[in-house]
Amino acid sequence: MSEPQNSNNPSEESQNINPTQGNDQTGTSSNGLTGTPDNSKHEPETQDSAQEVMDPLSKALAEVAILQAKVSELNDQFLRGQADVQNARRRADEEVSKARKFAIEAFAESMLPVTDSLEAALSIKEATIEQIREGSEATLRQLKSALEKNKVLEINPEAGAKFDPHHHQAISVVPADQEPNTVVSVLQKGYLIMDRVLRPALITVSGPKAN
Repeated sequence: MSEPQNSNNPSEESQNINPTQGNDQTGTSSNGLTGTPDNSKHEPETQDSAQEVMDPLSKALAEVAILQAKVSELNDQFLRGQADVQNARRRADEEVSKARKFAIEAFAESMLPVTDSLEAALSIKEATIEQIREGSEATLRQLKSALEKNKVLEINPEAGAKFDPHHHQAISVVPADQEPNTVVSVLQKGYLIMDRVLRPALITVSGPKAN
């Protein structure tokens, strides 16, 4: 008599395994691709990180461009300022040169009438003493007028005026019935030009009073 066959044959059981169980063992991903990792969830994070890196860099580059433009503008202003200074200096030098060259022009022009008067007086061959005197006085007035016009003023202190060492030059000390160290007489007039002494007045001054 033959033995009944066992239905629990291991080979048959291995053939009857549910296919879905194999998916769990092979690590099949939810997207249906066997053995392929799912990176779709990490892509947004990578893009955000790259954006965070690029934003400070772009900002820094923009600031550098702004600073470069400012430097260029300041450099242009500096160059223009230098050009203005050089032009002003050149004009000033030209004005000084002209002033030195033609400073005497006005004075010389005012002296021409004096020359004319002297030549006219000398042209009179038989002039009387009175005519010579009158002509000389007229010429002197012209000369003083020309000097005053050019800011050349007399230093002619009166007797008794206080001695001024800036405008006076004492030649001698003489006894006099007046305050000591005062002007007694003027031997030669002095002259100023624009408050600057051309020549001090030569004077005599009074000495201390005798006891």
